[in-house]
Amino acid sequence: MTSQVSSPAEQADGADGADAAVVGEQREPGGTKDVRRLDRVIIRFAGDSGDGMQLTGDRFTSETASFGNDLSTLPNFPAEIRAPAGTLPGVSSFQLHFADHDILTPGDAPNVLVAMNPAALKANIDDVPRGAEIIVNTDEFTKRAMQKVGYAASPLEDGSLDGYQIHPVPLTTLTVEALKDFDLTRKEAERSKNMFALGLLSWMYHRPTEGTEKFLKSKFAKKPDIAAANIAAFRAGWNFGETTEDFAVSYEVAPAAKAFPVGTYRNISGNLALAYGLIAASRQADLPLFLGSYPITPASDILHELSRHKNFGVRTFQAEDEIAGIGAALGAAFGGSLAVTTTSGPGVALKSETIGLAVSLELPLLVVDIQRGGPSTGLPTKTEQADLLQAMFGRNGEAPVPVVAPRTPADCFDAVLEAARIALTYRTPVMLLSDGYLANGSEPWRIPELEALPDLTVQFAQGPNHTLEDGSEVFWPYKRDPRTLARPWAVPGTPGLEHRIGGIEKQDGTGNISYDPANHDFMVRTRQAKIDGIDVPDLEVDDPHGARTLVLGWGSTYGPITAAVRRLRAAGEPIAQAHLRHLNPFPKNLGTVLERYDKVVIPEMNLGQLATLVRARYLVDARSHNQVNGMPFKAEQLASALKEAIDD
Repeated sequence: MTSQVSSPAEQADGADGADAAVVGEQREPGGTKDVRRLDRVIIRFAGDSGDGMQLTGDRFTSETASFGNDLSTLPNFPAEIRAPAGTLPGVSSFQLHFADHDILTPGDAPNVLVAMNPAALKANIDDVPRGAEIIVNTDEFTKRAMQKVGYAASPLEDGSLDGYQIHPVPLTTLTVEALKDFDLTRKEAERSKNMFALGLLSWMYHRPTEGTEKFLKSKFAKKPDIAAANIAAFRAGWNFGETTEDFAVSYEVAPAAKAFPVGTYRNISGNLALAYGLIAASRQADLPLFLGSYPITPASDILHELSRHKNFGVRTFQAEDEIAGIGAALGAAFGGSLAVTTTSGPGVALKSETIGLAVSLELPLLVVDIQRGGPSTGLPTKTEQADLLQAMFGRNGEAPVPVVAPRTPADCFDAVLEAARIALTYRTPVMLLSDGYLANGSEPWRIPELEALPDLTVQFAQGPNHTLEDGSEVFWPYKRDPRTLARPWAVPGTPGLEHRIGGIEKQDGTGNISYDPANHDFMVRTRQAKIDGIDVPDLEVDDPHGARTLVLGWGSTYGPITAAVRRLRAAGEPIAQAHLRHLNPFPKNLGTVLERYDKVVIPEMNLGQLATLVRARYLVDARSHNQVNGMPFKAEQLASALKEAIDD
């Protein structure tokens, strides 16, 4: 979905993720329903993993994006493909924060919880603040279902929910009744209850409906009866909100017209932005794109998306394992393609030897790591930032690689273009560290103008590049560009450019096998110098008040950190903020920046990996603030931790 935004201003959200504020109230024509205007809302859909909560949240998000709100999402689903129905481990949820101004996170706590069963209620109720609205599917609150999750009595009747605005709705019954004229079994009809809930929430928040109906017709094009049933359930939910007395108020959240620069926007997830960025990089480099990959959560969507774009010269290869995937990608790099392999932490471990081979061969290769909780298989569907040290040092020998990290879902597009620039310019594998939060989360993305994309074209070696003492001209595959230290890229089959490749140490210049100690020392230091010399922008610091405390982040912590900093500044607390995109090499001014502050705080979704690097490299007493629960930071908790650091 795309939308046009014409106002170039930005508005800081000093309370990103806080309770929605009522900014106005009016009556609909006829005076039957109140309409309240809000500046932001946080909604969480929760149910069994088979209840379609991800689809429901995605559709609500798409309509919200087309309406022009700023938004941020947090899908959260079980690791098991089909967890036991009605259990706490089987709960799937989707949280959406949308607003009429610039926001940065999916919000700390939902203003509205849609609970499709007792497990969904129990798994999420601790996150819901008192006074929030809870829409409950009462049909699922059977004695057996409640006992399965530990409810001795119905929470709808025992007074435990008295502090909330409860809307008991028999969603299943109403859906089945709405579809009674369709030739469906009761079980088939019940599957549409998520569309009933979506229709109800679409009415409550004045979301467009045309896009969802068009989507359902397309999704079930081969099953028109199912499409019609889902549309009927969706419309029934809308009509229920319009007519029932239990929902006397609906809400409006105006488009975020002042939050964005002029342009055309669409809703995009991190993995989709990465896929589009890879295609754009291949076009800007005028190279075919090759992806050698093995499916792994949460990176698989990149493989799925790229496989749809053969018209752009994209070739996708689903290998039998992680090692074969990167091996094929490295072969494609040798053959002159923009080569990519996508994976998550466990896959990086398996690919490490071939990454080292790419370092030795000095060929451009993008290694995209969508980080998840570990170790080992760990938490496949939960987010973490714990692969930084693996990206930096997780190979045998001295095998340095550049490391780049996007900060938001939309920023994944720009980050992969930057990773491609480095790989192609310096002839090196590059690690790009996204994570599950960015991969599955979404936000508005301004579609760039083609003229604004970087020129990534490369020049392949065409002929001899070295003159021997006897005057003969030869090709030396490891004769370097004096500016970048990159070796020439010779496409196989080019006459006169034949050369040997492999993992054994190369002789400087000729590329011949060499066991000479002095040559090995020289090659190791040269490969390191090439990475150290990569041209990266200086670190920008946001410090409007001359603060003494700096909060330094990287990757997906950008949203929560920035929201927390806004809260502190709104409360009169001076604090500076800087965020790293380049983690190897660090920006050249990082040491100077760190020296300006009395205190440096580094929030990370690990046990302090960036802090370890900063302390070792710059001898700065950086403080860690760490979280490893599989979820992103909450802005309020982070603001409290930063306030303690300021006051300490």
